[in-house]
Amino acid sequence: MNRDICQIEKTDKIYVAGHRGLVGSAIMRSLKRQGYQNLIGRTHAELDLTQQEAVRAFFDKERPDVAVLAAAKVGGIHANSVSPADFAYENMQIQCNVIKCCHDYKVKKLLFLGSTCIYPKMAPQPIREDALLTGPLEETNEGYAIAKIAGLKLCGYFKRQYGDHFISCMPTNLYGPYDNYELSGSHVLPAMIRKFHEAKCSGAESVELWGSGTPLREFLYADDMADACVYLLEHYDGEEHVNIGTGKELTIAALAELVKDTVGFTGRIEWNRDMPDGTPRKLTDVSKLHELGWRHKIELEEGVRLAYDWFCENIDSARM
Repeated sequence: MNRDICQIEKTDKIYVAGHRGLVGSAIMRSLKRQGYQNLIGRTHAELDLTQQEAVRAFFDKERPDVAVLAAAKVGGIHANSVSPADFAYENMQIQCNVIKCCHDYKVKKLLFLGSTCIYPKMAPQPIREDALLTGPLEETNEGYAIAKIAGLKLCGYFKRQYGDHFISCMPTNLYGPYDNYELSGSHVLPAMIRKFHEAKCSGAESVELWGSGTPLREFLYADDMADACVYLLEHYDGEEHVNIGTGKELTIAALAELVKDTVGFTGRIEWNRDMPDGTPRKLTDVSKLHELGWRHKIELEEGVRLAYDWFCENIDSARM
């Protein structure tokens, strides 16, 4: 291991902000699997990260050694389109409060998680980290993307000005346990799982999906993402953010067929072309992550099966 990297220890107190969500819960599981046991988290009811005084009181009391900022207001195309102010404002509040406290309370390492929606709508594919701020964003999630760009830049500025060990990563589209299945706010893959499952259970003849089915997307199972995050905490200390993904893509139509077959729905898929497609293509260049020594393990077919099994086993408690 490179000794120039700020080292985290198995005994460190690690605060995972957003530990109940898709991303944070996966990171908690990964940390536990790899021997980190001194983990803390707070629910939104226990700690509202948009409230500056509450966040400072938490850091003053707990004094974490390491922090992972996985908490965010997230949603799909519809939610981002109708509430851009909420997505921009609340995410910037969360990020500013947590990042500043990590500096003030001398957290030795912070990992900030963003999203590949930070990149320009028409970025060259696959998207390298240096494509950031080279063109206009996708309009449907611009508010969220601008907030995430502000967060990763803030981490870089604290590192540059003060020498703080703040790093950032940008995962591709994620799915897996504890995903959001509420149709007006969910992302495409969990929405498909729920729609096909309910159609199968009701005996429906068809399922309506938004758009044309032609956009290309990349998907990463949440537990793979979490393992990559822990790997970066242990092996990376650079100012530039790092893409996390598979480097593989498929059309939304092909994804729909995969989810349909996995769920066992035998009816038709009807595409509502009056609804937006979003970015036409979004594939990450993960060569930097590969050069650091990490690659994904769970392929999409296996991951969709795991996600659907979790959904069926937890349908009464899933976010619906």
